[in-house]
Amino acid sequence: MATLGIDGLVSGLDTTTLINQLMQIEAGPQTQLKAKQSTTKSFVSALQSLNVRVASLAEMAAKVAKPESWQAWKATSSSTSVTASASGSAQAGSLSFTVDSVASTQVTLTDVVADDGALAGIPPQITVRTGAGALVTIQPTSGSLADVTKALNDAADVGVKATVVRVTNGETPLYRIQFTGTTTGETDGAFEVFRGDAAAVEVGTATRIDTATVRASSDAQLTLWKGTDAQQVYTQPSNTFTGLMTGVDVTVSKVTAADEAPTTITVAQDTDALKKLGSDLVNSLNVVLSEIASRSAVTTTTNSDGTTSVKGGLFTGETAVRAIQQQLSEAASYPVDGFSPSVAGITLKKDGTFTFDEAAFTKAFADDPAKVQTVLAGVAERVAEVATDVSDKYEGSLTLKIQGQEGLVKDMGTRIEDWDRRLAVRKEGLQRTYAALEVTMSNLTSQSNWLAGQLETLNANWSS
Repeated sequence: MATLGIDGLVSGLDTTTLINQLMQIEAGPQTQLKAKQSTTKSFVSALQSLNVRVASLAEMAAKVAKPESWQAWKATSSSTSVTASASGSAQAGSLSFTVDSVASTQVTLTDVVADDGALAGIPPQITVRTGAGALVTIQPTSGSLADVTKALNDAADVGVKATVVRVTNGETPLYRIQFTGTTTGETDGAFEVFRGDAAAVEVGTATRIDTATVRASSDAQLTLWKGTDAQQVYTQPSNTFTGLMTGVDVTVSKVTAADEAPTTITVAQDTDALKKLGSDLVNSLNVVLSEIASRSAVTTTTNSDGTTSVKGGLFTGETAVRAIQQQLSEAASYPVDGFSPSVAGITLKKDGTFTFDEAAFTKAFADDPAKVQTVLAGVAERVAEVATDVSDKYEGSLTLKIQGQEGLVKDMGTRIEDWDRRLAVRKEGLQRTYAALEVTMSNLTSQSNWLAGQLETLNANWSS
């Protein structure tokens, strides 16, 4: 319980300041413990940051080590109106063809009508026959052109979008509805729009309302090996020819002009993507090594009195972190099947980090791609093994180190709380002691004053 008091009423002592100074001395061990806890927390944060980077390195290295990562292919087109994309299953080669037609969607119109509700009938019903032969009936909320087009556009399985086009002015303007298919292909993209339900369409009593054709749906068509004995026409509903070459999809957007050369698709290994594997691996490795080096650096400062102070980093002297640095450096620098990593463009620098020479990689890969893949994938496999052993979320050496340090932080927190209670009791004891001192001195002062009064009385009586 807090008490209200005034310092030194009798003694004249500043007891609050005196008690606080005594408590600072008493709290010395706790202050040291708090400083140690703060340093340990910083150390834990540094370890966690390093662990994240090592885990990222493990993921990157594992990717580089996978054989499928080396199945990187690039497909290029000689025409800007034809694009090609290659997957990992692609094979080197080339193919020439002309584009005879591109796939298109169907566009049709109604007759010129007034917005009087007559187009959809009473009750309003519209049925669409799709290219697959399915009949889909929709029921607009009213026969207005706006409600008819909204119902069509909101329907998920119709494959037709509609818009109202105003074609005249005046007090009673006239309109046409434009229907546009959402699917290309001569058969797949075809549709018919009727007034009435599906039953009326089936028996032939429904009236077709898209009576004018703006554009018929069509297939895309290529002529392969044109002008040769092997010339062949290839037609399909979509403008994307999936798997035209093994692992290669080709998309066309324009017909080849009569005076235009055939389009040639060329498939080759994507050396840029393979170079990126090497550079990404080295960059990720350097992030880890640089962080260890920066947090292990020792700094020297000159004090105002001319003396020097030396301060280590959070990782200075940490054998566990030093071991990680050593293991990663060895994994990235030791030979693979007798070949130095420099064969794949990886070299160790004086500062302990690595560099990746793209030019050296490109030349070596052109000369002997199998050897370069073996070396770089071998380095990556070793790095991945070390990084995984370090950063595994259950048994990684760095993970276990972090857990141990977190336990220390928690234990120190408990000890600091114990000190809080101990110091509170000590402070309360000092406050009681000094309060009792004031009371004692007050009593002594009262007795002294009484005695002085008695002596004065005696002296006065004696004198008389």
